[in-house]
Amino acid sequence: MVADFIEYYAKLIANTPELIKVSQESINNNLKQIIIYASSDDTGKIIGKNGNMIDAIKTIVNGCKVKDGISYKIKVVSI
Repeated sequence: MVADFIEYYAKLIANTPELIKVSQESINNNLKQIIIYASSDDTGKIIGKNGNMIDAIKTIVNGCKVKDGISYKIKVVSI
């Protein structure tokens, strides 16, 4: 659910949305890592100026912690 939202949102931001892929890995019971794969041009757009865009995404995702009790770590990888 969270990974689907991030993928949808990242595709809205990207110039080449067909290259956006998102994966989710469980690190332990209370922590999951979400990895956003994007082209090198789109990586900068997803991170944003001074990290503002990725911080906004993290803020929204942290709201999910209240519902499911799981913390999320987000990583952006250039492909």
